[in-house]
Amino acid sequence: MKTIQFRGEPALPAIGQGTWYMGETPALRNDEVRALQAGLDAGLRLIDTAEMYAEGGAEEVVGEALRGRRDQAFLVSKVYPWNAGEVDAAEACERSLRRLRTDYLDLYLLHWRGNVPLEETLRAMESLQQQGKIRHWGVSNFDSEDMQELWGERGGVNCLTNQVLYHLASRGIEYDLLHACQQHDTPIMAYCPLAQAGRLRQALFDDPHLQQVAQQRGISIAQLLLSWVIRQPGVMAIPKASSVAHVQENAAALTLTLEAEELALLDRAFPPPPHKLALDVV
Repeated sequence: MKTIQFRGEPALPAIGQGTWYMGETPALRNDEVRALQAGLDAGLRLIDTAEMYAEGGAEEVVGEALRGRRDQAFLVSKVYPWNAGEVDAAEACERSLRRLRTDYLDLYLLHWRGNVPLEETLRAMESLQQQGKIRHWGVSNFDSEDMQELWGERGGVNCLTNQVLYHLASRGIEYDLLHACQQHDTPIMAYCPLAQAGRLRQALFDDPHLQQVAQQRGISIAQLLLSWVIRQPGVMAIPKASSVAHVQENAAALTLTLEAEELALLDRAFPPPPHKLALDVV
């Protein structure tokens, strides 16, 4: 099984569980809770959420799923950039903790960069650590220039991860960001690894090269895409799955290893970037 190592932490499976769009439809809540619990049963310990998702609704779903099972999860949430100041971050974190029904987060991320100076956000994160509200902190949607600036700040090297968009049809981070993060022992968390919510999802799932490889291996396109994302050292995928069947399908991708000729075929269909690209976001 493929794993990922966050600094100072035991290894985790290289596929976790995302929750974007959860908590938006009350009729689906029970299914979403069951899916997250099935993911824990399958060993997908990392659960990622955010105060932005359904304006706290996704955190409430996660909190319900973790009732009596908090110690089984590596719990991640994210703070809005306008809540990333010293006072606002403390209040935002408390709200997230209440919705999640827990007294601490394993990892708290700045969701994207805003107008609050990085040095102030770092002070806020360090204060939350000292209070025991969070164990680690990191960032999301930071490009290479942002990361270099962050690492230059006092305490910036303590950033545990950078969560960015990454899938087969969006490979811009491979030009410089991925390597820089690997050099700084800062794993990448790939959101939308199946191009969920993106304009390229249908192009991926309809691509004849992907269909050929998936058919030959006897796997789904989703499993192929997940195994491709986590082929890289220091990269984990956090797909959202709102059904037990999809969670189990995702977990099975942890044991897949793509062959060199399969990777070459995918490279020809969706080439790596020949030059620097702006960070892709959705």
